[in-house]
Amino acid sequence: MSTKTVTLITGGNKGIGFAIARQLGALEHTVWIGCRDHGRGEKAAAQLRVEGIDARSIVIDVTSDASVCAAAARFGEASKVLDVLVNNAGISLGAFPPASEERIEDIRAMFDVNAFGPLRVTQAFLPLLRKSNASRIVMMSSGLGSLDATVDIANYVWNVGAAGYCASKSALNMFTIKLAKELLAEGVKVNAADPGYTATDLNHHTGPRSVDEAAVIAVRLATLGPLGPTGGFFHDGHANESRHPW
Repeated sequence: MSTKTVTLITGGNKGIGFAIARQLGALEHTVWIGCRDHGRGEKAAAQLRVEGIDARSIVIDVTSDASVCAAAARFGEASKVLDVLVNNAGISLGAFPPASEERIEDIRAMFDVNAFGPLRVTQAFLPLLRKSNASRIVMMSSGLGSLDATVDIANYVWNVGAAGYCASKSALNMFTIKLAKELLAEGVKVNAADPGYTATDLNHHTGPRSVDEAAVIAVRLATLGPLGPTGGFFHDGHANESRHPW
């Protein structure tokens, strides 16, 4: 019987998600690439398998109850347990207008992927996570979701618009805390990760950080030991040091 840690990464076929899959795969995790499109997901998994990583793909649309439930059922047929869930899938819409001009339709769509999506997936996969001896849930948040940073005139976030995107990540942070408190007695650790301003499709590759750098904090949180933190917000790999401001 395999003793590998079993990990699912939503939006794992590209960008930061793919970098997380590669880094965890190098640590002998069995990584499942969650993707809306079967072809793209399998292509990413196949690339990792060429590198010697035990990688599989699974179709999952985090905005769809039916898709998420079907993915959980399919996953459960292949594995009796899920050790690590990385809720990485996310979107950004619009051109960062001020809140007074942002389209409600765009905000709703971002909330559905960035906030409700991770909660939806966590709820569906929680029975499998509870079967692990040391399950870890990582929420890929953003420094733009920090309320403390947003009200700090000396912080770069002060001048950022994108109210809908920022609010969706703030909501995700609250879900992180609520889940961490709920699951504390069961030994399930739930933390939020800020990957920093990273060059990805989401920002048209304008960020200064690489996806490999951005993945480090998620990998740290996914591999926390029994004395590691829960219910925190962390950046730049310092999962056992100071917390990121909420």
